[in-house]
Amino acid sequence: MKGLNKVFLFLFFGVVFKALPIEKEAVSSTASFSMQLNDSTLIKSFKSVDQLYKDKKFDLALKNAFILLDSSKYRNNSIFYKTNFIIGNIFYETLSFKDGIKYFRINVDSMLKDSLLLDNNDKILEAKLLLIQNYLRLGSSYHKLKERDYLEGTDKLNKYRDSTLFYYYKVLDFNDLNKTYLDTKAKAYSNLSAFYINDSLYDLATKYANKSIEIHKLNNNKINQAAALGNLASIYLIKEDFNLAKKIYLEGLELIKNDNSAKAVRFKASLYANLSWAMYKLKDYKAYEFQEISYGIKDELRDTEIRGIVKTIKAEYDVDTVKKLVLKEEENKRLKNQRTFWMLGIGGLIIIITLLYVLNFYKLRQKNLRLELTQTQLVQYQNLEKIKSDAQVRILNATIDGKESERKQIAETLHDSVSALLSSANLHLQAARGLFKGDIPIEIDKSQHIIKEASQTIRDLSHTLVSSVLLKFGLKYALKDMADKYSNSQIKIDTRVGETRRYEQNFEIKVYNIIQEFINNILKHSKAEKAMIKLDESDGKLYLRISDDGVGFDKKKIIKKEGLGLNQIDARIQMMQGEFHIDTAPKNGTVIKVILPILEKKKINLV
Repeated sequence: MKGLNKVFLFLFFGVVFKALPIEKEAVSSTASFSMQLNDSTLIKSFKSVDQLYKDKKFDLALKNAFILLDSSKYRNNSIFYKTNFIIGNIFYETLSFKDGIKYFRINVDSMLKDSLLLDNNDKILEAKLLLIQNYLRLGSSYHKLKERDYLEGTDKLNKYRDSTLFYYYKVLDFNDLNKTYLDTKAKAYSNLSAFYINDSLYDLATKYANKSIEIHKLNNNKINQAAALGNLASIYLIKEDFNLAKKIYLEGLELIKNDNSAKAVRFKASLYANLSWAMYKLKDYKAYEFQEISYGIKDELRDTEIRGIVKTIKAEYDVDTVKKLVLKEEENKRLKNQRTFWMLGIGGLIIIITLLYVLNFYKLRQKNLRLELTQTQLVQYQNLEKIKSDAQVRILNATIDGKESERKQIAETLHDSVSALLSSANLHLQAARGLFKGDIPIEIDKSQHIIKEASQTIRDLSHTLVSSVLLKFGLKYALKDMADKYSNSQIKIDTRVGETRRYEQNFEIKVYNIIQEFINNILKHSKAEKAMIKLDESDGKLYLRISDDGVGFDKKKIIKKEGLGLNQIDARIQMMQGEFHIDTAPKNGTVIKVILPILEKKKINLV
């Protein structure tokens, strides 16, 4: 398959589910468990925290949960386990996966040591359910880390991969037929399907997607059934069976069309995005409409303030942090007293040193004047060099900006004006054919053929100047289209794009042109057989990583050369206030990393 994008596809792993308000959870022994249930104050506090979590009031929920965690630690293990689970879920849902893992692991380690889990009654079944829900969350957290932290080293990513599979299969080891157990297992099947799609193991991905669909359908869980259908459709999208992919995406959307919950809306956005690509490949241009629906939904869902709130609350109520702050304050007081004592003694020493300094002042003054003069000359030289460098960068970027603006204007003129004129001329010739009752002059047929050929040439030229896929669909699909176009028998280019959005149009064009320049260099110089384009968004920045298995190059020699190429790209990235790194060596391939602050598209306020 050519340049398959394995990450932009609709992969619904890590389905969000609530912490169940289990009132009778088994923890240490049957007797102690029944005694714990009499602690009405803790139970009331837990219900309050649980409700705040369900209402998505994460800041208040987290604040009260830390307080409840401390008070229940030695008094009520049941409340302690469930509160840990809520804290882990809050970190998970606000993308702080490593913090969430800490609390899920506390639960797993503590509950596995609990002898009551070995018994068999209704209370123990509830406790085991909480255990497998922790397993699922651990698997999902490592899964998210594997997909998000693609700049990590190979060892780190392999650790994430192994941990993901370990915890997912822990969920599958439970064989209970309880409906809630099966629902959790179905989520693990769905996540494994997404996992194996990214590993290109499509038979396994299809198997687990179908298992998930079957269970969610049996439990009448339409939202998660739609998620699993999205995974299955993504497999057929990768295999380029666009008709079947379209059919399954529409089936998933039909299941949740009347559901406006936050989770359903997120799934709708991804379903619409991938449906639009399938329809575009089928040349059904209603795809544009669905793509706009998808981006509209995603813009409404964005909430950039929650992470900062959670980090503030975590720092304020983390017990270890508080202890460190108290100890630091005490240490500061002690040091302050010591400084007061020594200041008197040091003051006398300073007076002696000052007298010695005055005796040598004249000689030192002469020396300092010479040094200051030298330093002033050096600073002036550095300032001149900086001004020269900044001017060169600005001139270069002004030239590039002018070219991009001119290319866009020419492309729009060709597409919107020249193509329309040619179409009009063709319609007039078609009308003229009807005026002839006998044989139609051959010149009319030739003229229509020439106009058709000219129209195709105009479309091709317009696409060469500025990618029409970029303007209509954005970076995600433009990179997929680029990979398909440049892949051939000598080199295969893959793409892996996360959940990106539509950005300011000139920003998208600049990013696309930067990537295209890197790919052109790979095609011209690398002699590579495989290349990978990775793009993801995190904390208001785009993270780009382009790698190949080619011959590499000596970075020092290339950077010293003047002209365009890498120097041009470096100048463009500097003007965009981004970061640019190259890891390469002869015969060792090349890895390029770019980080760019996102420029958002302007919102139009309708009156």
